[in-house]
Amino acid sequence: MLILRFLFLILLSHNHQQVLSCNQLDHASLLSVYNYISPPLNYSSTDCCQWEGISCTTHNSRVTILSLPGKHLSGSISPFLGKLSFLTHLNLSKNHLSGPLPPALFHNLKHLKTIDLSSNQFNGSIDPSFLHNLITYNVSNNSFTGPIPLSICKGSPFLEALDFSMNQFNGQIFHGIGECRKLKVFRAGFNTLSGWLPQDFHRLTTLMEISLPNNHLSGPINSSIVLLHNLTILELHVNELSGQLPPDIGLLSNLEQLQLHTNSLNGTIPPSLMNCSNLKTLLLRNNFLGGEISALDFSILQRLQVIDLGNNSFSGNISNSLCLCRSLTAVRLAYNELTGEIPPCMASLRSLAHLSLSNNYLSNVSRALKILKNCHHLAVLFLSRCFHDEVMPDDDDGLNGFQNLQILTLGGCQLKGEIPNWIAKLRKLKVLNLSYNKISGPIPIWLGAMPSLFVLNLTQNFLSGELPHQIGGMQALIGDNTSSDLSHLALPFLFDSLQYNRLFNLPRGLKLGHNSLSGSIPEEIGRLKLLRVLDLSNNNFNGGIPGKLSNLVNLEKMDMSGNRLSGRIPEVLSELHFLSSFNVADNDLEGEIPKGGQFDTFSVTSFEGNPKLCGYPLMRRCPEVEMRSIPKEGEEDPDESLWYNNDNYVPFGMGYFVGLFAVILAFCWRRNA
Repeated sequence: MLILRFLFLILLSHNHQQVLSCNQLDHASLLSVYNYISPPLNYSSTDCCQWEGISCTTHNSRVTILSLPGKHLSGSISPFLGKLSFLTHLNLSKNHLSGPLPPALFHNLKHLKTIDLSSNQFNGSIDPSFLHNLITYNVSNNSFTGPIPLSICKGSPFLEALDFSMNQFNGQIFHGIGECRKLKVFRAGFNTLSGWLPQDFHRLTTLMEISLPNNHLSGPINSSIVLLHNLTILELHVNELSGQLPPDIGLLSNLEQLQLHTNSLNGTIPPSLMNCSNLKTLLLRNNFLGGEISALDFSILQRLQVIDLGNNSFSGNISNSLCLCRSLTAVRLAYNELTGEIPPCMASLRSLAHLSLSNNYLSNVSRALKILKNCHHLAVLFLSRCFHDEVMPDDDDGLNGFQNLQILTLGGCQLKGEIPNWIAKLRKLKVLNLSYNKISGPIPIWLGAMPSLFVLNLTQNFLSGELPHQIGGMQALIGDNTSSDLSHLALPFLFDSLQYNRLFNLPRGLKLGHNSLSGSIPEEIGRLKLLRVLDLSNNNFNGGIPGKLSNLVNLEKMDMSGNRLSGRIPEVLSELHFLSSFNVADNDLEGEIPKGGQFDTFSVTSFEGNPKLCGYPLMRRCPEVEMRSIPKEGEEDPDESLWYNNDNYVPFGMGYFVGLFAVILAFCWRRNA
């Protein structure tokens, strides 16, 4: 009996400890916080320190950590959160919480060191009063508005990381950030901030990252920024910055990423930048920079992986010293004024996967391809609008290689010759652009056997003969068998005047317009169900439009204008529900234009130049054609029940009445005479 009583007292003591192990004030505050949130969280235990995402101190069981990231939570933040006075870490990121933050939410949280409310749907402004012990503050990817509260730096002298990016903050970055003497990371990109860069950045000697892209910042880059010797990341791209780069920018010896693209910077690249030996990423495209590119010595940049100087005004030959950057994976020098040939040393860039040299004045395409075939990892090769009026390299040029090539563009070069057979060996090729050249001869049948090809652009050439029916065998347009390679490209590229960062987003297309192709349109094209763009315009195709093109269920654009097509427009094409652009102008089509679906949205210009076409939207009525139904066996012909003459469709009853009326009229006339 004594033993049982002893055990009961132990059990009672244990339960009492369990009840008291969670501070009751914290317990009540958490319950109030959870009542604002859905779906309901599991707090069946009486000990709140045992709840999911909660940690407590060992000596007095006060809640110190509230961490519930990525739990699909919705609702709002309760003001009772501010009652957790011993809280040191708050993480509610990657949920669906919304609404403004309660006023003075953090005023009583004197111990709070980390706040992470990122990737939610919060709105409203930020309370400018902050906490003395705060180290990390992250409210990125929400909908906060108003100015950025840089008074945080005065109230929180220990701050190391501030992230205000991807919100709707506006106004200027006011003077005051210099008070954050221990700040290492400052992010406020993807807002609508304006004005000049803070003049007191140079006071933040501990700063390692400045990320302010996609705003409306203007003015020059203050030369005092070179005093930030610990800076490793400087991202100021997609703003309105102007002026020249600081001449002593090379003093940023720890710099690894420099992204200043898409601004209005001018002048030349300071030679001192070539001393940043830790530089891995250099993006300066879309500015007004210029000068002789061969004057730059890249030899020290042994860690450089990505360089983009495109869309500027650089001139001269491609620097041989660039070949000494053996870590290069992506090089973009497109849209400049470069001349000469591709240096032979580029064959040594074994890691090179992305090369864009389009829109320059380069020469000797055959030699260029012989050099680049040695870059065995090369997957993207843009050489459009270079090598003007040369001959397309053929198999005799020894172009075995490019086994990893996925994009090849040689458009707009006015190259002569035929489509070479060496392209057929590029089994991973997804995009082939040979448009705007002087290529002649037939379209080779092996194009239909290329297993990965889903964009073929042969627009504006001198191609002739029939379009081979084998083109309907392009497997990457029949089923999505393409790999995930290049799902995200190292550098963006332009396609049909649009910029793409992902190859997956590129519209799959077959573009053969403005050639001299003849014969009928192969119905096998209807097998290419992943096709989104079909352009066969301005050729010599004849015959009818195949009805099987209605199988192109993903088609968005179809252009067959400027041919010799005849017959009716197949009614089944109205079932192409994604078709937003349709053009069959200047052919010899006839009959009524199909009704319904997308055809109700097309304008007159889609059908003009076909005098035998009628119906909407043309102002040309179709001739009425009487259609009689054929009765089924055993059924009475409905016309037999009417008094119709089967020859001239005049009712018998009406004819009898008219005749009788004529006799009476004649009799009356005689009497009156």
